[in-house]
This record gives sequence, C-alpha cells and structure tokens, in this order.
Amino acid sequence: MEIFEGDTEIFEFAIAREIEAYEFYTALSERMVDPEKQKMFAELANEELEHKAKLELELMKMGQVITTIDVENMDKVEYEIEGDYVFDMEYANILQLAIEKEDAAFRLYASMSSKVNDQTSVDMLLALAEQEVKHKMRFEYEYESLLKKG
Repeated sequence: MEIFEGDTEIFEFAIAREIEAYEFYTALSERMVDPEKQKMFAELANEELEHKAKLELELMKMGQVITTIDVENMDKVEYEIEGDYVFDMEYANILQLAIEKEDAAFRLYASMSSKVNDQTSVDMLLALAEQEVKHKMRFEYEYESLLKKG
C-alpha cells in the first residue's frame, strides 16, 4: 500500500471510497426490481453518505476546508475490488461483490486507524470499520438466505 502523507490525505482517500460506495449502492438500488432489495441498497447508500459526513467532519476538526475530491485520480488501489459496476450480474454474484467491497472497506479503516495521529481519529476510523463489518454481515446473511431458497 502506498504511504499516505498525513492524516488529511488519509481522510480524503476514505471520503473518496465512501463516495464510490454511495454511487455503487445507489446504482444497485435503481437496478433492483424487488422493492425490498431496492430498499436495502438505498439504505446502504445512505449509510455510506453518513460515513462520508463523519469523515468530512473529522477533516474540518483538523482545520481543513472540504473540497471536491478527485476520486478518479486516486492511485491507492489495494482496497479496490475488481468487477465494480458490473450490473448485469446475477443477484447472488452482486451479493458476493458487495461482501468483498465491505470487507475491503473494513480492512481500509482498520489499516488507516493505525496511521493517524489523533486518538479521536483512531476511534472514529475504528467505528467506521465496525460499521463496514456490519454491512458485510448483512450481505452474508442475505447471501446465505438466498442459497437456502435456491
């Protein structure tokens, strides 16, 4: 993994990942025909926006001005999953991809928590890691339920 140059860069990268997660889950929600699936992905998209807001607040506490983050040109790819935005996949495969994405998000926040200098930032990143694990568990439950029906 590339070394981040300070807490600001860590939080900007995390915000970029939350923006991508929001866009991913919003697109999935719009694709779903089943209202329950639409609702699940819409809820997750909103939770990712909440994560983004928490990260932005942490940046503001550091005295940083929130600017538009260039998601496309960020080159720290260890926590990205191949196959993003492949929406012609079967629902089971979408769930597997979502599980992988949430696991990557968990690993990202857990890793970043050891790189920041402020204990409040550490605690916030660990709390976000915990929320990402909950998302992953939600998808795993959905996936297991789907397999039992199959």
